[in-house]
Amino acid sequence: MKVLYDSQVFANQFYGGISRYFVELAKRLAYSDGMSVQVFAPFHINHYLSELDQEIVFGKQIRKSPRRLIKLLKLYNFLATRRRVNIVEPDILHETYFSRAHVALRYKQARVLTVYDMIHELYPESFSTWDRTARDKRVAVDRADHVICISENTRRDLLNILNVPSSKVSVVHLGFDSQQALEETPVTPAIQEPYLLYVGSREGYKNFPRLLEAYASSEPLHRDYRLVCFGGGCFTNSEKQLFRDLDLADDRVLWMGGSDAVLMGLYQHATAFLYPSLYEGFGIPPLEAMAHDCPVICSKGSSISEVVGHAGEFFDPHDSGEIACAIENVIGSPTRAEELRSSGRKRLKSFTWEKCAARTREVYSSLL
Repeated sequence: MKVLYDSQVFANQFYGGISRYFVELAKRLAYSDGMSVQVFAPFHINHYLSELDQEIVFGKQIRKSPRRLIKLLKLYNFLATRRRVNIVEPDILHETYFSRAHVALRYKQARVLTVYDMIHELYPESFSTWDRTARDKRVAVDRADHVICISENTRRDLLNILNVPSSKVSVVHLGFDSQQALEETPVTPAIQEPYLLYVGSREGYKNFPRLLEAYASSEPLHRDYRLVCFGGGCFTNSEKQLFRDLDLADDRVLWMGGSDAVLMGLYQHATAFLYPSLYEGFGIPPLEAMAHDCPVICSKGSSISEVVGHAGEFFDPHDSGEIACAIENVIGSPTRAEELRSSGRKRLKSFTWEKCAARTREVYSSLL
């Protein structure tokens, strides 16, 4: 079975969850019996591809390029991939992102697409009016012979929103390499007092303002614990105004950025990890927290419950009072916190890249 992954995501991401997903698949499927795998990315910016053997990757990394040149390289990649598909004639062409144009002219191979979430369709207000992701996704889904969704929740949303036949869609959960996460040498955070940890973007559906309301409403929380926010860019002026509106002192909510090692150190020393999102396609941060024995306190619903299982303290993300109570239940009970740590270690075993690759191969085989 010959499988070809196209260049789309590798020309867009230096690092990122989607490119990590395809690299982990390629690592495992390339050496599976009866498999031939190639990542065709003539010019790319992705750092993960260096982890693959040279015979798997066809392409060259461009480390620094002007945005205008990147656009030209993407066009070149598209035309070069079209030629490559006609020469190699793979059995499976797995598109790594959403494009209106298809690289295969003769359509001899089975076309597979992975859909990660339906956030653009459900929360369009969170994105620019110029964002074409939802439009391109619909076109790519329509032409695909089979669609892989990374969670059952994403599959349900895809079926409901785009009216895709259920027989055309399968669920393959992402993997998570907990051992790799633990091998990263953590940087001890320069925070002396106890803190609660929030990770990633804070816009729109991420529900950060309601988390702030919950934090501000509980005197024990904002008195005894700082709220540390990692990544997602520095606080905006509107967020700073919200801090003032909620009477939060300047030193109670802290932003930090940095490397994966800094993040791993924050997970290790945090009292708890907070995940108030209204929607996620899968949700890697709770698994990262579990890998570092950090209790997870998170929203119920969407794919979050599906991924976290019984290893989290859940709350209604629309209710700031319930969010505050859930946090207090964990930080006020060493027994409950230890239950979550123990459950988290067990839950991690459900998500491995080996399982992800094996299930993906089953999907490929079903199309031949």
